[in-house]
Amino acid sequence: MSWHRLSAVLVLVLPVYSAAAQSGILDRAIVRTEVMAGLEALYDMEFARSRAQFNEVAGLFPDHPIGPFLEGLSLWWEILLNLSDTSNDEAFYRVMTEVIRRSDEVLDRQPHNFDAMFFKGMALGFRGRLRSNRRDWIRAAADGHRAMKYVLEVADSDTTNHDYVFGRGLYDYYAALIPARYSFARAITTFLPPGDRARGLAELQRTASQGYFMRTEALYFLVQINYLYERDFTASVDFVTELRSRHPDNPFFHTLEGRIYVSWGVWPSVVQVFTAVLDRFTDRLPGYNASMAEQALYYLARARMEAGEPTEALSYLLSLEALMAGSGIDSYFKAAGCLLQGMAHDVLGRRERAVSRYEEVLRMPDRGHLHERAGEYLRSPYRRYAPGQAH
Repeated sequence: MSWHRLSAVLVLVLPVYSAAAQSGILDRAIVRTEVMAGLEALYDMEFARSRAQFNEVAGLFPDHPIGPFLEGLSLWWEILLNLSDTSNDEAFYRVMTEVIRRSDEVLDRQPHNFDAMFFKGMALGFRGRLRSNRRDWIRAAADGHRAMKYVLEVADSDTTNHDYVFGRGLYDYYAALIPARYSFARAITTFLPPGDRARGLAELQRTASQGYFMRTEALYFLVQINYLYERDFTASVDFVTELRSRHPDNPFFHTLEGRIYVSWGVWPSVVQVFTAVLDRFTDRLPGYNASMAEQALYYLARARMEAGEPTEALSYLLSLEALMAGSGIDSYFKAAGCLLQGMAHDVLGRRERAVSRYEEVLRMPDRGHLHERAGEYLRSPYRRYAPGQAH
C-alpha cells in the first residue's frame, strides 16, 4: 500500500483516537439503542431501516452535529459499495461540512465541549478519507492536520471503555507502522506520540470482542491489517469469517473475503466466494451492484487463467467488458480485465487480438501499474502461463 494510502488511514485514525472518557450524547440510552440498531441495519444493507433509526436520533437532537453525521455514514456506505462512482460525493461533503459547522458553533461558546470536538474530528476524518480516495492529497492532509488539534485536546482516553480503545489501537498500530515502512515519513511522525504495533493489535482485538458501537469496525481493520501488513493468512481468514458471520449480506465484506483468498492463491476458495457474489448480483440482492459483479468476473477469470484455461477465462472477461460497456467509468477492474484479455489471447496464439487489448489498456487511466505491464507485453508477448503470473 502506498504512503498516500497509509497517510489516509492516519486521517481516519486521528479523530477516532480523540474519543475521550467524557460523557457525551452517545452515552444516552435512547441514542445507544437507536444508533446501534441503525449501524447494524447499515452493515446489513438495509438502508431504509438504518435511515429510520438515524432519523429518530436526529429528530430528538435537531441542532446537534450527530444528525448530519449519521446521514453522512449512510452516504459513506453507498460510496464504499462503488468507489468509482462519485455521484454521492457532493452530498457527503455537504453533510460532513454541516457537522463541522454545528460543532464550531458549540466550540465558539464551549471550547472543550466533548461532543463538538468528537464529531468535528470524526467529520474531518471521514471527509479526509474520501478526499484521499479521490487522490485529493493536499486537502486530505489539511483535514488530518485540523483533526489533530482535537486529538490533542481530548487525549485522556477512558481505558476501561472497549469502544474508545479502538481509536487508540488504530493509532498505536499505524503510528508504529508508517515510520518503520517509510523513512521519509519520520519527520512527520516525530511530533506524534510513539506507536506500538503489538499493543495496537491487542487493543483492536479487545474492541472486536467486547466493544459496542465499534465491534464491526474493529473486525474490519483487523482483517485489513493482517491481510495487507502483517501478511497473516490464518488471522485474516479468522477475522473475515467472524466479520461475515456478523453481516453475511454485506457485499463489501463478501468481496474482501474473496480478495484475501486471491492474495494467497487459494483458488478453489476464490471460485467459491466470487461465484456466490456473482449469483447474488444476478439475484439483485441489496448492495450487490455492478461494482461487485465486475470484481467477481475479473477474479473468476484470474482463477481460470491460474488453472491454465484461457478460453474459459475469456468467457468471464467478455462478460466483464459487456457489464462495463457504456458505464463511462474506467475502473481498475475494467482496465485489468482488458489486460488479462490480451494475456489470454497471447496464450491462445492470437497476437493481433492481444496487441489490440494492450493498446486499449494504454488508452485508459493508469491504475496499479497496468500501463507498465501492457507495454511489457506489447514488446514481448505473454506466451505461456506460469502460476501466480496472471494478475
